Amino acid sequence: MKTRRGLGRLAIVVALSAALLGGGAVLLNARDSAPPVASNPVGAGVAAAPVAGIGNADGVSAIISSLQTRLRRVPTDWQSLAGLGSAYVEQARLTGNPSFYAKAQESFDRSLAIEAKQNFAALHGLSSLAAARHDFGTALTWADKGLAINPNNAGLYGARGDALVELGRYDEADVAVQKMADLRPTLPLYVRASYLRELRGDVPGALAFMADAEKNAASAAEISFTVYHQGQLKEDSGRVDEAESDYKRAQQADPSSVPAREGLARIAAARGQTAAAIAAFEVLAAERPLPHYAAILSELYITAGRPQDAVRQGQLLTVQRRLLEASGVNSDLELALYSADSGVDVPQAVAVARAEWAKRKSVHVADALAWALHADGKSAEAKTYADQALRLGTKSAPFHFHRGMINLAIGDKAGAKADLEAALKINPTFSLRRVAEARAALARL
Repeated sequence: MKTRRGLGRLAIVVALSAALLGGGAVLLNARDSAPPVASNPVGAGVAAAPVAGIGNADGVSAIISSLQTRLRRVPTDWQSLAGLGSAYVEQARLTGNPSFYAKAQESFDRSLAIEAKQNFAALHGLSSLAAARHDFGTALTWADKGLAINPNNAGLYGARGDALVELGRYDEADVAVQKMADLRPTLPLYVRASYLRELRGDVPGALAFMADAEKNAASAAEISFTVYHQGQLKEDSGRVDEAESDYKRAQQADPSSVPAREGLARIAAARGQTAAAIAAFEVLAAERPLPHYAAILSELYITAGRPQDAVRQGQLLTVQRRLLEASGVNSDLELALYSADSGVDVPQAVAVARAEWAKRKSVHVADALAWALHADGKSAEAKTYADQALRLGTKSAPFHFHRGMINLAIGDKAGAKADLEAALKINPTFSLRRVAEARAALARL
């Protein structure tokens, strides 16, 4: 099962956007054996949103209800309005319902209309909202405006780092996350540090930081979140049994965890239990009709010899994209990857991926553009972007598979062999369909 780690990363961006942070220090380039103990908070106060850390849907619903009650009594409470906006953003992540974004926007706007000069909480919330809508340039702008008001708020540095990562400005993201670490090392810091290590191909370091995040977890939902991401790192490294163990542990910590269920469904797919994987993803898609699930089901249906069902998922993905666009969400990159994979509307996929690359130079956008160009018969041009996708040394089986097939198309047999072997070595179960293609190509070579 080919995972879309860069797109899934947005869940972390949103989930951590409102975390309560303060002061302390840790060097990201030289990990301590255990997380340092935080010192006195700096810049947290009322401006930190009430959704502190990772929640679950029921818990966030209770926060929303409480804040709504408060605002009926005191409609000019700009701090509660900012908190309500952040709670709506978190609820959108947890439920997959993008209609909460409009409510979040309204809450932040009302909060700023009442208090604009010192309201860095609303600016922080607007940054997380923009990131959730995949508008990372705007997310960076809001984070910087918040930092201009409160330069000692670690959460705003986290939001800044998230935006910079998605924009492909990785060295600047390192600086922002290090500043966050200087203020206080808590769960959101360790998760971000983990992802930066993963992008640079340091999977052991990424796992170590995520283990530190687990040690800093303050709730069952946070434990589940951090354990799930340890499992995903292991799954993407081909360690299926260990990943399954983590997903089960994540589910035990929080039985309501949707990511844990998704992880177990991916494990079923990786083991060739296609019928079980389809059944699990059909339930998930019914609960949360997201493009991510439509794309996965499409691939599973193709593997199961059900092409008509795969086509219907493609049609559904288009409808879902329109619904997301109505809520201000840009899902173009997901659609471009699907189109390149399925061979449907490939010229449009190229156009979409080019437009995204013009806005942000991330490794995931480079990979999507490379794959779309290859699908459109422009493999020579695709090679440039495939190289860009791997410029950080990311250990990604899909990235190497894509470049391997592109190298094969342009006649670079040595390059194709090296990349296809790398893909299978990194994760021999990254996609039943693509693994078979990689093995067949290697056999021909």
